[in-house]
Amino acid sequence: MPVALNANLPARSAPAAAPYLVGQDGEGHWVAVETGGRAGGLFRTRQDAIRYACVETGCRPDEVALAVEPIRVRLS
Repeated sequence: MPVALNANLPARSAPAAAPYLVGQDGEGHWVAVETGGRAGGLFRTRQDAIRYACVETGCRPDEVALAVEPIRVRLS
């Protein structure tokens, strides 16, 4: 299924408003994380991370934001 990617996603420093946050971790890996911490992943490219978040949120425009700061990923 083709997914339209919006390259002009709003950048946010705090994840409170959008359910998914896309950015890089401290080592430069692209990540997409659900702000509640229950879903997400590491991705090879920014486009892959945005595509994942878009599919997970039903491609609603305000549901995915780009992080300004590095994203801390905690594996448990």
